[in-house]
Amino acid sequence: MNTHTLGMADDRYQELRRILEERRDEIAGEVQHKIRSVRTEGAQTTNHRAADATETSEADIQDDIEFALIQMKAETLSKIGAALTRLEEGTYGYCYECGDEIAERRLRALPFAARCKDCEEVCETERNRERVLESRSKAVALFSTASS
Repeated sequence: MNTHTLGMADDRYQELRRILEERRDEIAGEVQHKIRSVRTEGAQTTNHRAADATETSEADIQDDIEFALIQMKAETLSKIGAALTRLEEGTYGYCYECGDEIAERRLRALPFAARCKDCEEVCETERNRERVLESRSKAVALFSTASS
């Protein structure tokens, strides 16, 4: 047997694997559908009359939104792939930070979770603090450049 059976019962392993694979397949299907949809809409747009500036701007915004959604789903697919790798290695379901077992309820809601709820909250707080500090330093730099 693989290392996955060392730390968890085989039925739990199979259930977690099934959840991850179903989510992966669902998102991959959504990404493929979005890409086909964007290509079809792009081809139709080039065949129609020249759009005015407002229509072009709205179309650009919609394209940006579609691209951002595809990018987010692709990132989620990457996280699911990493979770499947951790599952095979026997480290899935354990927090990167503290090593404690991640609650099954959390894994069902967020099957690619790599941290327990508490460690994720600490990590998110730190990320928010870094964003605030970065935006403040940009504002100070902009102010000092403008006043020079």
